[in-house]
Amino acid sequence: MSQMEQLTLRNLDPLVQREIRQLARRERISLNKAALRLIEKGTGLGARPDDRIGASLDHLIGTWTEAEAKVFLDSIQSCGQVDRDLWE
Repeated sequence: MSQMEQLTLRNLDPLVQREIRQLARRERISLNKAALRLIEKGTGLGARPDDRIGASLDHLIGTWTEAEAKVFLDSIQSCGQVDRDLWE
């Protein structure tokens, strides 16, 4: 597979731009390297798959016992009730 040599991104959200600049400054790397690192992290294609965005709690999946899960589900049961007066 040939490597793409250049990609132009337009209309980056100012917050994304700020994050790229902060990472570049903090790590003392180029803006290009900072952007690539964040893209790889966000897609899960980086060197550390556990570092992908949204994966910080993955290690907890499946760790509860049935009893612990029941206690939790019982404790949030009221959250599933709809107060119809609030929706009128």
